[in-house]
Amino acid sequence: MEMNQYMSMFIDESNDHLQSLNENMLRLEQQPEDISIVQIIFRSAHTLKGMSATMGFEDLASLTHEMENVLDLVRNDKLSMNGHIFDTLFKCLDALEAMVQDIINGGTGKSDVVDLVQRLKGIVKGDVDGNGVAKSSAPAAAVSAPLVLDQYQLSVLSQSLEGGHKAYYIEVKVQEDCMLKAARAYMVFDALERNGEVVKAFPSVQEIEQEQFDRSFSVYYISQVEESELRDSISRVSEIESVVMNVVDRQSLEELEGSRKAAEQTAEALKQTAATITPEKPLESAESNASSNTARSSAPAAPAAPAAPAGNNAPRTIRVDIERLDSLMNLFSELLIDRVRLEQLASEVRRNDLTETVEHMSRVSADLQNIVLKLRMVPVESVFNRFPRMVRDLAKSLDKKVDLIIVGAETELDRTVIDEIGDPLVHLIRNAVDHGVEPITERIKLGKPEVGTVHLRAFHSGNHVFIEIEEDGKGINRPKVLETAIKRGVVTVEESKNLTDDEVNMLIFAAGFSTADKVSDISGRGVGLDVVKSKISALGGHVAVTSTLGSGTKFSVQLPLTLSIIAAMLIKLGSEKYAFPLTSIVETGSVKRSDIRMLHGNRMIEYRQSIIPVISLAELVDSPDYRDDEEAETEMLVIRKGDKLAAILVDEFIGQHEIVLKPLGKYLTGNQGVVSGATILGDGQVALIVDPNVLIK
Repeated sequence: MEMNQYMSMFIDESNDHLQSLNENMLRLEQQPEDISIVQIIFRSAHTLKGMSATMGFEDLASLTHEMENVLDLVRNDKLSMNGHIFDTLFKCLDALEAMVQDIINGGTGKSDVVDLVQRLKGIVKGDVDGNGVAKSSAPAAAVSAPLVLDQYQLSVLSQSLEGGHKAYYIEVKVQEDCMLKAARAYMVFDALERNGEVVKAFPSVQEIEQEQFDRSFSVYYISQVEESELRDSISRVSEIESVVMNVVDRQSLEELEGSRKAAEQTAEALKQTAATITPEKPLESAESNASSNTARSSAPAAPAAPAAPAGNNAPRTIRVDIERLDSLMNLFSELLIDRVRLEQLASEVRRNDLTETVEHMSRVSADLQNIVLKLRMVPVESVFNRFPRMVRDLAKSLDKKVDLIIVGAETELDRTVIDEIGDPLVHLIRNAVDHGVEPITERIKLGKPEVGTVHLRAFHSGNHVFIEIEEDGKGINRPKVLETAIKRGVVTVEESKNLTDDEVNMLIFAAGFSTADKVSDISGRGVGLDVVKSKISALGGHVAVTSTLGSGTKFSVQLPLTLSIIAAMLIKLGSEKYAFPLTSIVETGSVKRSDIRMLHGNRMIEYRQSIIPVISLAELVDSPDYRDDEEAETEMLVIRKGDKLAAILVDEFIGQHEIVLKPLGKYLTGNQGVVSGATILGDGQVALIVDPNVLIK
């Protein structure tokens, strides 16, 4: 079978299952007695195993199979989870993720999993550390007890024996490396039904067809064929490991009848108990009340699994390749340029029918623009999902206790921003856990809870998304930061005396800055934070930090919603046109040239009771036909980067427009000037987009 056509589907599905496994393993670690979580984990591991085997990734399949064996013991109440088992399973998930990543990168997905497989086999055999001892001495692969039959099925077997037929209880086990279990089971049933009749199957025939069984299934069966002949016909099916056949006689039927009556008596006793507890309510109500009371009394309550959509309400989604979305975005960009051109032509021609048509096209394209942008929007959950596991492992390695509380994971960001923001957030969270949250003994001495808390929040505000990382740790030590900053030459002694608390906090973003007494392999507050800041700035965002000594630190990251289409102010500089992102503009106005003062060789003006620098855009871009000394008054833009302001002198304001960002191309990628990109205007001219961050810097 040609597998390459299924590879992208396999990778997407595998990543989804691995994410589910990580999330539910973390939930199970908090609620180790909740068998329902174990069932979810087992199903994900089982599906991943089947997919891997089908695609021919043997190491993936063998590791997930051994994980299944451990989980099977847990869900059947034969094994208790403990720290050793959790650590082993988490290591297995890391190995699975590494193998899937290797496949994504074009590798074979092979890995040395022998050690992990042996550890899992040791757990199955009862060779586990800690308190995770087997609850039952019965081996995991023991033959299951005979099924309980109802009265009708017992009657069929009894009448068949009286009529001279033979009855059998048959257990069939498929081989461990069987790739298509459901197909093998179908072939076994086909062989059986040619020679007799299946009375009862376990699991049900439907479950077997959907591959919802491990390696074995069993049936009660009536036939006139001899046992040896039946065994041969089943064994001829390929990939069948064993066939166990037991003849059902009169004595066996009497035992089965006894089992049926015992089951009925138990059910009746349960009904009477329920009726005694709530005589005025039916059994169903009693059960539902009991379950709801249990849910209310348990703490913390597990998040309820979403109900399966019924009927036509099922979600209808498709996976779309990212390149197709990018192509759609580029085509829409061209359409937007033509729309602006048409609007300009309609205003010049002034024909009613043309104006109405263009207005209608503008409304439709605006709706289309919203849809195209929403298609590119991805919940930050796709980035946040990796952090609970990361925090768990970090806290364990540092011998700390840390809770990660995530709020607003459904907040959406453009895919291009999502792709870039992951690494900066990883670094900030690692810093919070490593150098923010104190060790357990220190927290107890300070009267704090021994479990530290890291809050990760995301929320919309205007055309921006804010992501906050806040911990309740020791906070930033202002004197130590200043001492280090002076020692490293980041600030002078004189400058340090005039810095506010927030300005001192921002010093930790200086290149190579670190207050750590010893450099750890996890992080050091400040080591790499300059990279975090420059990465966020490159995305058109900025980061701020606030801290209270002894109470904790909060990093706040502001990001634009999208990087593809932005609102901008178009300005004129001589015969040239430039665009400034609207999000960086504080206000527009005019300034008298006589108000511009020289201070230490720099031009400055007074603006709202503060002094801000004046920048001539014409000088920076070497404008050929702009003369800034002819008029007594000129237009200006006040722009902001973080807490810094600057006034940009321009010739004329054209107005606000939505523009499509176009990259400058490979010839200008190394240019670190004030221009970050370009856009095509409605009249076909090209306007360069100015980067305010570089201007202020």
